[in-house]
Formats: sequence, structure tokens, C-alpha cells
Amino acid sequence: MESLSALTKGIDIESDPKGFFNAALQVCEKFMEFFKEGGQAEAASKAQEDLETLENTKLNIAVTGEVGSGKSSFINALRGLGAEDPGAAQSGVIETTTESIAYLHPSYPTVTLWDLPGIGGMHFRPERYLQQVNFSRYDFFIIIASERFRSSHADLAREIQRMEKKFYFVRCKVDEDLANTRRARPQTYVEENVLQRIRENARKCLVDQGVPYPQVFLLSNWEIHRYDFLLLEETLEKDLPHLQRHVFLLSLPNLSPEIMEKKKSALRGHLWKIALVSAVINILPLPRVSLACDVGILFVSMIAFYKQFGLDDGSLAKLARQAGKPVAELKAVVISPQGETLSRDVLMKKIVQVGCGLTRSVERSFDLVTVISTLATAGLSFATSYSILSNFLEKVAEDAQKVRKKALE
Repeated sequence: MESLSALTKGIDIESDPKGFFNAALQVCEKFMEFFKEGGQAEAASKAQEDLETLENTKLNIAVTGEVGSGKSSFINALRGLGAEDPGAAQSGVIETTTESIAYLHPSYPTVTLWDLPGIGGMHFRPERYLQQVNFSRYDFFIIIASERFRSSHADLAREIQRMEKKFYFVRCKVDEDLANTRRARPQTYVEENVLQRIRENARKCLVDQGVPYPQVFLLSNWEIHRYDFLLLEETLEKDLPHLQRHVFLLSLPNLSPEIMEKKKSALRGHLWKIALVSAVINILPLPRVSLACDVGILFVSMIAFYKQFGLDDGSLAKLARQAGKPVAELKAVVISPQGETLSRDVLMKKIVQVGCGLTRSVERSFDLVTVISTLATAGLSFATSYSILSNFLEKVAEDAQKVRKKALE
């Protein structure tokens, strides 16, 4: 399917009609060529299975560190929540976590962040601690320190490594360090120099405690998008298996233009699978597909795009509250169909509008006047579905960028 997937990149229903129909016609021809010996049902079933596997992929992230290090605030930041938002992890200057607490992602229930009990007590034993918190359930560990890394952090890291799982050191609250240094030495203050000193000091502490070549990420829980967060995200992308990498990326709040661009790219890579299932389901009903028609599949996918880019009503209301702006001000910059305007009826009209033009092109190309073959019908549906999804994804991604910009004003 790679050649068919590559051709879909040329489809754009917003381009000039001739260019769009020529590109769509190429896709339809390639579809018919690819499936001339049959096998479209098997391919669609495999695509549906891949989509279901992705939807059900679980990710469990353990966050640990000393009392008051900022574990709960870090969890809230990754979930796009403020401390006063419903469902936020409890944070404060005293220890609020005495046992492992699971926090489901508000938009991705398959992603769970675990706030583990604080480490560093006088009788702390890493092997006993990991047994207590049920070590096997987590995919990787984030080890957080707010000042210096101590022997407890190093001991825990070595034990996690011995048990063959990944861990990442995060030095948070660097915004407070920068502010203190700026006040103390305003004449000689250079932010990057201060950050480099913090990195070197953190690494030295860990090396002194027996951790070779530690990689430390500097973060601020109040401005999670700044400093080393993109580096941490890229490191996790590299280390995580493919499906978990995809889920982790889509679960991130819209922290930066780079994150949103990666989300769009990741989703675009799966559009052809959705379009294939949509194309085949009506002509060859698939037992694994629960939705009744291709319109339903497209509609559900579009609603998912809204959630993945934080444009659903709940996400916009939360962002407006955090930004201190009326939600109507954020909604005003959104141009893609929303809630009341995105409906199955509207989508059906769009499919008919695009499909009619493509049908005429296919009929002329294959010299068919009134009836085209079942295979050509599926190819036509594939091109139509992909073009609608692709254009919608582009608009939603653009809207997410505009909403973020408006919220930061």
C-alpha cells in the first residue's frame, strides 16, 4: 500500500478543481490496479485492526522524586491542567502522595500518569520501593528533583536500570533558579549560562553518586514548553515503541508549534487506513467494523481530530480559564466546522459534492456512462474520503495554532 499512500499526498480539495481531480483520478487508478486481483477486504481488515490497536494502546508513565520536588505539578502540566482544574493532581509544599495514584489523561484514557510516593527518607530502599509501587506496570520512569540530585535518585535509577526499564532525570523549577540569579546578579546575568551551570551541577551530582553519563532535562512546571521539554519529547520519541510513541505525542497539550506540527504529521500517516476502511465497508461489509457506513467513520475521525488538537468545547473552556480569556474569544479564530456545524448531514453533503465531480472524471476516464465497477466505486470512495479527511486535518491544525496564539496574547 505504500505506493497508494504516497499518491494521496497530492490530493487537496482546496486546490484548483483540475489539479484536484487529476490527483484524485490517479489515486483511483492506482487503487484499481492494486486490487485488480482482489484482496481489498483483507487490506481494509488489516487497516481497521491497526487503527483499533492504536486506539487501545496503553501508556503508563511513573513520576517519582523527593517530597516537594514538583511531581504533581509536572503531571498536571503533561495533562494540560492547572492545579485548580477538576481532576488535577494535588500539589503543595507538604507530601500529598503516600501511595501510587493514577491520573488518567483527560482526552486519552489509555494514557495514565502515576504519582508515586516520595523517595529519599532515611530508610529508603530502592528495591523495596519499586516492589511497593508495582514496578512492572510502568513503561518508563521520570525521576524529578527540584534542587540537587541525591543518592536516593541515583540508587533508584540504578535499580530501574537493573530491571531493564527506561528512566529520565528531570530537574524542575529552573524558572525559580533563573529568577533568583537574575535578582542576585542583574549586571552579569545571562540565561543560557545559568542553565548550563545547572545542567553541569546536576550531572556532577549524579556522577558523584555513581550514575555514568546521566542525561538531565531542565524544566519549569509553570512554563512546561520552555527549556528542555522539546528535547525530552524527542528523546521519548526515539526510545518508545512506535505505537506508544504515537499515543504519547497525541496526548501532549499544544505546548508549541513544533508539537502541533508533529501531531499533524503523525495523524496524516494514518489517514489512508481510515479512507481504505471507509471505501471498502459499503461494498464489502467487514465483520470487524462496528460503524454502519463510511460517513460514520469519517465523522468519528473528525471529532477525534478536534480532541487531539484541543478544539473540543471542554478543551477550549479549560484553555480559556487558564488564559483568563472568554471562551468566545478563542472560538472566534476557529474556521473549521465546530460542534453544531459539523454533523453527519453536513459531511454527507460534502461527500456528495466531492464525489459527484470525481464520478464524472472516473466515468470519462474508463468510458463508463451510467454504471462503474464495484472496484472503481471503492477507488472513488477512497479518494473522496482521503481528500476530505486531509483537508479537514489541515484546517484543524491551523486552527489549533491560531487558538494557541490567541491564548498567549
